Amino acid sequence: MQEELQRLKALIAESYDLRRITAVLDWDQQVNMPHAAAESRARQTALVSRMAHEKFIADETGALLEECEAVGKNLDPESDDACLLRVVKRDYDRQCKVPAEYVAEFAHATSAGHVAWEKAKAASDFKLFESSLQKIFDLRRQYSGFFAPYDHVYDPLLEEFEPGMKTAAVLEIFKKVRPLQVELIKAISERPAPDCKCLSNHFDPHAQWELSVKAAAAIGYDFSRGRLDKAVHPFTTTFSLNDVRITTAVSPETLTALHSTMHEAGHAIYEQNVSPSLEYTQLATGASLAIHESQSRMWENIVGRSRAFLRFFYPKIQKFFPQLNTVSLENFYQAINKVTPGFIRVEADEATYNMHVMLRLELEIAILEGNLSVNDLPAAWNDKMREYLGITPPNDALGCLQDVHWSAGLVGYFPTYALGNMISAQIWECVNHDNPQLEQQIEQGNFEVLREWLKEKLHRHGRKFEPRDLIKRVTGSDIDPEPYLKYLSNKYSEIYGIK
Repeated sequence: MQEELQRLKALIAESYDLRRITAVLDWDQQVNMPHAAAESRARQTALVSRMAHEKFIADETGALLEECEAVGKNLDPESDDACLLRVVKRDYDRQCKVPAEYVAEFAHATSAGHVAWEKAKAASDFKLFESSLQKIFDLRRQYSGFFAPYDHVYDPLLEEFEPGMKTAAVLEIFKKVRPLQVELIKAISERPAPDCKCLSNHFDPHAQWELSVKAAAAIGYDFSRGRLDKAVHPFTTTFSLNDVRITTAVSPETLTALHSTMHEAGHAIYEQNVSPSLEYTQLATGASLAIHESQSRMWENIVGRSRAFLRFFYPKIQKFFPQLNTVSLENFYQAINKVTPGFIRVEADEATYNMHVMLRLELEIAILEGNLSVNDLPAAWNDKMREYLGITPPNDALGCLQDVHWSAGLVGYFPTYALGNMISAQIWECVNHDNPQLEQQIEQGNFEVLREWLKEKLHRHGRKFEPRDLIKRVTGSDIDPEPYLKYLSNKYSEIYGIK
């Protein structure tokens, strides 16, 4: 049976390589490609996506899985091979329900849709993206239909990013979190705001770029196995475990490139530390998007916006931006942690961030359920922004066009950001329990102990374990919002003097 297992691995590796080729095409489209190439790139992406899908769901794959079933029963259930057989069987059963024609059509629609979104965002005109978005949501609703019956039309889409999680469970978690975050935001709004004049400045884009490179390298992003580029919307992509690339966005009006880069570097550090033994298989990536986001949000916020990190890194920031030389570390710390309801999710403070996610989840569900039409999305978005954050976007670019996700067909992705926030705090409690000297290490610019802890407990396993099982292995419990709520309350009560 070992011969069959090796043949199965060979087939999986071929499908893996084809999907990574698609990732290269997508990376190039977002980083380098001229807009005029949109249609040809859509055709290329559709073709390779279809080839990867057909390669994976071939009859030979199914036959080999059946022949390897007996092998799996005799393996250590936590071994690479046993986990691989389990995950491949799950993916095979799911993907066999999806016609190859659909895969090609969806790849074409999202490739073309991305270009339409970029044009619409630049012009701040939703109408330029409306027909593409309608097509994408129609295709996502069709995708859910392949998995009927389901408890909710959103479930099959959420399953793509967060295996084992149901819409009802997410809504229940958010129902618990929302009123407590609203209460915290209200308490903060009643206190004097920190002095943020230091962030109202011109920050040279080239200097921001160099600073971002230094920050990513400092926390452990391996530039010998990756690179940093610019994109309209920052993202991370993996071509192999030795080629994990990140992007960032730079604006001279803000200093957000630093934390944007640390966020993407967090994703990449996870991927770069997956065990090499899992390369070219279904296991050579993160366990889920929520767990992935726990890593990016941890490095961006829990580390990157902490006093400990600034004691190490703020002098470097000041060297790049001399206008900050008269600004104290404490002033800068409070400024970058100021709570201000804003239009842009990726620039949102930690206290209001989850409200942006909940808004998007509710809009996605409403469209899929047929309770909201795509052409009414801008108005519905603005209504929810007023309801949740008390502000109204002045245009589409600052409203419903700000995120790249829908143009990429990533319907079902957004909840993982908020879930990732919660998991990050759970993990952080465990790291500190095991390593009481963590804060002092960060102050000294020593991130090795933290990285090695994360690698051993989490990263190296890749996708071997179900997400919620992995969370329990690392933290001892299922997803629990309490540590995150406690983290927010402690942090902002101290900054704002809330009793």
